Amino acid sequence: MTGPGRHSRAEVPIGRRMAELRARRGMSQQVFADRIGRSKSWVDKVERGVRTLDRLSVIETVAAALGVAPAVLLADKPHREAVTDTEAAVERIRAALARHDPPDTESPTVRQLDDQAGYAWTAYRNGHHAQVLRTLPDLLAATRHTQHAETAADPIVRVYRLTAQTLVKLGKPHLAWLAADRAMTAATGDPHRTALAAISLAQALRALHRGRLAQTAALTAVHQLDRTPSRAFLPDEPGLTATLLLEAALAAATYRDATTAHDLTERAAHLAAAHDSQHQPDGDGIAFGPTAVELARALTAARLGDHHHAAIVHRQVVNSDGWHLLPAEHRAAHLIDITHTYLDLGDPQAAGRSLTAADRIAPAETRTRPTARTALTAILRTGQTSADITRLATAIGLTRP
Repeated sequence: MTGPGRHSRAEVPIGRRMAELRARRGMSQQVFADRIGRSKSWVDKVERGVRTLDRLSVIETVAAALGVAPAVLLADKPHREAVTDTEAAVERIRAALARHDPPDTESPTVRQLDDQAGYAWTAYRNGHHAQVLRTLPDLLAATRHTQHAETAADPIVRVYRLTAQTLVKLGKPHLAWLAADRAMTAATGDPHRTALAAISLAQALRALHRGRLAQTAALTAVHQLDRTPSRAFLPDEPGLTATLLLEAALAAATYRDATTAHDLTERAAHLAAAHDSQHQPDGDGIAFGPTAVELARALTAARLGDHHHAAIVHRQVVNSDGWHLLPAEHRAAHLIDITHTYLDLGDPQAAGRSLTAADRIAPAETRTRPTARTALTAILRTGQTSADITRLATAIGLTRP
């Protein structure tokens, strides 16, 4: 039983956590104080709980000196349990990717694996990332048992793709690249499966700032689809091709090739117009239609530095009928991305509205993604915060610097 003055592990004060991390790194209070530009007395008081450590700017300085993310120090703040679970889940995913032995428990059949992967993709599209993170380690373990079955190729690709895309969201691009590469290997040269895997590979490479490689991966998959005689019989082929073209366009924008980015986006737009429909994503997470193309157009403009155009396109899309047909994850992820565009435009109020809108649609997007936390931190630093932003910051565990 936890008595007065004592704390469970989940309730360890931030000062005590700072002391533990400092001690693990072999730093004395004086050495640590010198690194953060404070006095030894200040460090001692924080560690004993005499002084509070709740200013975001100070927390970031302390975290940087300790070599950890600010979220690690904020473990006792509201909703920290979700962050802790996320970090632990990533480690379980890492362990599952590192293992190659058959799982200890009985694995599902190929059909069961496909069904379970489908459930996980549904959770992903709805923005239920905690559920996805709980599911992925077991799904990855199951793929080790079924990897020799030819019929297992499709669900295995789906599992590795979902793993890669989830890890990209969580700011783990190297681990995401590993999962995407596994998806490419599991595709066994099949053009359709390879194209699906290439989407995740391109995303991981873009997250690693390897835009040219990402573009090559996406366009190579498009060329393979174009050479497939049976492509006309694949109902999702237009959406798959368009998604790859948009990934290639975003990749081109990362190294400021505006002409290529524009041409690729227009090719995707022509495909969307030719089929004239708004598709909900299928079991492989492909959302296709004019709305998805326009969202990509906005993000491409932002990456090319044309933030005004990106904001204009964004406003047009969110006011269209197609916006609400997109899955929650897609809409929330886009809103977080466009938050950075508004910050670059010097409009923290619009950035705040975008971020809180994302939180209403899919809270896990804003509360687990590092890029959302970075945007929230930037908004707080402007001092121009709405009540909604203040509430979100409090929920996540950040305070105004």
